Amino acid sequence: MTKANNILKSHTSEQLNPESALSAYEWINKPYNQRGLQNIVRDSVILPQCIEAYADNIAGFGVGVRYKDEFNSEAESLEMKQEFEKVQNIIKMLGAEIDVKEILMRVIKNRETFGIAYLECIRNLNGDVVQIENIKDVPSVEMTKPDGDFISYECRYGDEVVTRGKQFRKFRQIVAGKTVYFKEFGDTRIMDKRTGEYVESLDIVNRANEILVFSIGDYDYGEVRWIGQVLPQDGARKSEQLNNNYFLNGRHIPLMIAIRGGTLTDESKAKLKTYLNGIRGESAQHGFLIIEAESNGNRTAFDEDKPDIQVVPLSSILQQDALFQKYQDDARKKAQSAFRLPALYVGYTKDYDRATSYAAMEVTEKQVFQPERVFMAWQLNNKLLKSYDFKYCEVYLKEPEISNPDDMAKLISVANSAGGVTPNLAREIACKSIGRVSEDYKGNWGNIPLVYIKNTISQANTAVNAAISKARRDNSEDIIPILKGIKDAINEITKHTGGGE
Repeated sequence: MTKANNILKSHTSEQLNPESALSAYEWINKPYNQRGLQNIVRDSVILPQCIEAYADNIAGFGVGVRYKDEFNSEAESLEMKQEFEKVQNIIKMLGAEIDVKEILMRVIKNRETFGIAYLECIRNLNGDVVQIENIKDVPSVEMTKPDGDFISYECRYGDEVVTRGKQFRKFRQIVAGKTVYFKEFGDTRIMDKRTGEYVESLDIVNRANEILVFSIGDYDYGEVRWIGQVLPQDGARKSEQLNNNYFLNGRHIPLMIAIRGGTLTDESKAKLKTYLNGIRGESAQHGFLIIEAESNGNRTAFDEDKPDIQVVPLSSILQQDALFQKYQDDARKKAQSAFRLPALYVGYTKDYDRATSYAAMEVTEKQVFQPERVFMAWQLNNKLLKSYDFKYCEVYLKEPEISNPDDMAKLISVANSAGGVTPNLAREIACKSIGRVSEDYKGNWGNIPLVYIKNTISQANTAVNAAISKARRDNSEDIIPILKGIKDAINEITKHTGGGE
């Protein structure tokens, strides 16, 4: 192993940071209220689905282990196999109580809710990460700007090692008046978790753990992907509250009572007042009211006309349906656009058929989920598991199999016509489509293209027919039965391969 020469200049970035005016290790204020973001997500009718779709499709298929690209073509050696099994065991043990997949899904949910997520990393005495924990209460975590001495650390590229320098942050979490300190991932100094101070030596129990940050954008506390949709989502929530308030407490005044030539009795006035004050909610539905009136006393004794009571319906001015439906639908589409998610991923499938569904999934996989998986895998390989110095293997986030059966059938048909499909390949495709394990046919013929086999059989059949005709012309009747036996054998093979005579 060779070690590169230490770089004396330009081994660290010297660009100015907007927080450079802060004093050393001063705690950075957050640009917006993270608790408020959490409340908006909780009350939204679309943001939870978008965030859940990100978590399910980025990390929900699990974490896998594979050989690095440069070792894929090599025969698996004992050393490679042992490293592969070691990486698998480490991934299984990283989560203390839950699967690593579930931990990463929670990290993604926090990252999409707050713009940033924190992973607490616990090392053993050898300095290797052996356990990770998702920090649930993201708003309770604060950080400083990178400051202090440049700490040297090594970067390995194959057999070459380069020494670099970096300034690290401090972190603290404050919950219910209690404070615990953390150091940034990769900081080799010893920190007291009770005070946040760096010390020369300290017992293991009081040493601070490290925090690995997953953020969106370049800001210290990240940037929420849907920050531009805060107003539409808040407006959609208020419109829902308005509709809900109407159905619960709305003044359902279905009619007006007009009286001519008389006045209501005191008892009817009291009943009407009680009715108007109580007609709200489901308890007031399907009720009725008895109104009594009496003469107003302005008529003569010979005038026997009774008071005229007229009921005027007011149902035409009542709210007929929920308000702001178009506004709410636009707010939903804006949120999906911020996440770049088609409606299929958030439960709206009205305008999709089989073909458009596969097209939407393929585009979203390539443009949204795969780049996110690459980002997460880089963090796992180049930071979290870096201390193990794996030579042959790497971890990756698994992805779904998205293939249109119609397109696959057309592709196989074209490939078969050109001689590109072997019996073993055809069997592998068929078994994969129905979820079974494929095993190759015994014999080398399973790796020979079907078209080549059929053409060979056809040529052999033609040659045997020509030989039989020649034997008849030459009166060589004794060899004709032999040739016919060969022809029968060829026809038997033809039946199994699907070819004709």
